[in-house]
Amino acid sequence: MAITINGSGTVTGITAGGLPDGSITNDDLATGISAGKLTGTLPAIDGSALTGIAAGGGLQSMQVFTSSGTWTKPTGINLIKVYVTGGGGAGWGGDGSYGGGGGASGGTAIKVIDVSAISSVSVTVGAGGTATNSTGNPGGTSSFGSHCSATGGGGGVSSYGGGFYPPEGGVGSNGDINLHGNGSDIGRLDNYAGGNGQGSFWGGGGRGPRNDPTYEHGGEAWHGGGSGGANDGGFTNDGGDGIVVVEEYK
Repeated sequence: MAITINGSGTVTGITAGGLPDGSITNDDLATGISAGKLTGTLPAIDGSALTGIAAGGGLQSMQVFTSSGTWTKPTGINLIKVYVTGGGGAGWGGDGSYGGGGGASGGTAIKVIDVSAISSVSVTVGAGGTATNSTGNPGGTSSFGSHCSATGGGGGVSSYGGGFYPPEGGVGSNGDINLHGNGSDIGRLDNYAGGNGQGSFWGGGGRGPRNDPTYEHGGEAWHGGGSGGANDGGFTNDGGDGIVVVEEYK
């Protein structure tokens, strides 16, 4: 006897022994079977026939640029998150008369970009400011194509004279998040010693010196940090070069 059900409903009065082989398919057993009714060994499932489940996802890879170049999209990548940091400023270089402040740090822009239709992007990494025996030079601007950028930090200035404003940190622009770098001070006028360089998003500010011939030089900086300011008879280092980091997602 054939039984036809249109819509939903419950059929009772049929025992399992009364059903011939093949009359119930896998599609018929979608729901409504309690665990206690299942016996025997279930077939192995290797997952090859599963559909509707997104593959991949999450962080797949990362590219780090410490100098200018070109970002090329790896196969299968559709989304990226970029961190762009400008170069750090150089600290004040001792001119034989007075100490000065450390360099300010570069700003940072952070942005998520859909790259499903993009194959490559030009990357610019701003150089750290170059050291002199006077006011430090500012750091350069870093950028990820036209998507976002970050300016460098200002150079350190003398602690004497009153006409010098402490340097400002750089600033990110066009990012989803735009961060200012740390501004610096003018060092310590009371003993002509230099000030500390400022750390960036990645850290890396250079130390300031003591006011004696042994430790009179400004410390080195990294990844957008400012170098330390020198005392009256010392020298400083260049500011830390900027950096661009690209996280890659499917």
